[in-house]
Amino acid sequence: MNEALLRRLTPSVLAVLVRRGADFAAAEDAVQDALVEAVRGWPADPPRDPKGWLITVAWRKFLDATRADAARRRREDLVEEEPQPGPVPAVDDTLQLYFLCAHPSLTPSSAVALTLRAVGGLTTRQIAQAYLVPEATMAQRISRAKRTVSGEGASPAPVKPGARGRFDRPGDVATVLRVLYLVFNEGYSGDVDLAAEAIRLTRQLAAQFDHPEVAGLLALMLLHHARRATRTAPDGSLVPLAEQDRSRWDTTLIAEGVEILQAALARDRLGEFQAQAAIAALHADAPTAEETDWVQIVEWYDELARLTDSPVVRLNRAVAVGEADGPRAGLAALAALDTSSTSSSGKGSPLPRYTAVAAYLHERDGDLATAARLYAEAARKAPSLAERDYLMRQAARLNTRRAR
Repeated sequence: MNEALLRRLTPSVLAVLVRRGADFAAAEDAVQDALVEAVRGWPADPPRDPKGWLITVAWRKFLDATRADAARRRREDLVEEEPQPGPVPAVDDTLQLYFLCAHPSLTPSSAVALTLRAVGGLTTRQIAQAYLVPEATMAQRISRAKRTVSGEGASPAPVKPGARGRFDRPGDVATVLRVLYLVFNEGYSGDVDLAAEAIRLTRQLAAQFDHPEVAGLLALMLLHHARRATRTAPDGSLVPLAEQDRSRWDTTLIAEGVEILQAALARDRLGEFQAQAAIAALHADAPTAEETDWVQIVEWYDELARLTDSPVVRLNRAVAVGEADGPRAGLAALAALDTSSTSSSGKGSPLPRYTAVAAYLHERDGDLATAARLYAEAARKAPSLAERDYLMRQAARLNTRRAR
């Protein structure tokens, strides 16, 4: 069974059902039922036209559910004659589905969860693990999001360059950018590869919307993706930025990302994605980790903090300060962040990486005992197995050094 093929076809099949008149929640349920049938039947009898097969089966599932529900009988007027199987036009509706999932009434976290479920093909359990919440909680969140989207009752219109339709509103585009960014990050570090798909869709968005922040997001993705092959070792363990083999970075992607970023910055409408891309470009420009322009990176983090006032940004800024001005300065910046970002109980920071950053800065300051303890503590909080293993290795390394 080609799971990658099913995942790639799911958005197009879902979009076809929505365009034919199915509400989003019912269409998503029907597509999931069709995928179950595919898993059962395709290994023994694979179809010649997988997409056409999925559309036909999903549409029948939707009709069956519609006819069984007396409250939805009015939809029968839309489906009096069932479309016959046949060649399916090669239309890419995935970006259109992103706009639908990024409904203005949804919170960003709900929009991303819905997108990962309906468009990305992740299971509810995988999404729950990514958000560090119970699976039941995530299932409820996704169900509410589907009801919200379906409650609008209107099918999405195609998005065309220069159009000013239902989805061409600033709020919608901003939410789609956020969803694409978070989906890219999930694909960048998660179990399912969504990063390349997020880049493809952001390219489409950049071709349709002439806005520097859309270009900034595309540049950011390209610059991060250029380093992807070096982020993990052959055994799957994490490789930190300073230790990555820069000769293996994709210079073509870096050059494209820098060119797109420079054009966006020249328009003098700075946004958070452009600022993040500028930081990524400075890392990509350094021949070695030691030659990184940390002073300029701190300046860009200052700009980014003014734009977002995000604790995560201030955490990353503390690391940059530690590199530019020394570990004591970094620890001072971290202490200021801890004061302003403590949990409601007043004990410790809620940021997942806070303890790991503190461990790194204490190690650079020569306090190996504190650093080892904090690395071990950070490992217990790590959101992924790879990150946990990396942090445990750091703690073990320092404990070995202390023993010697």
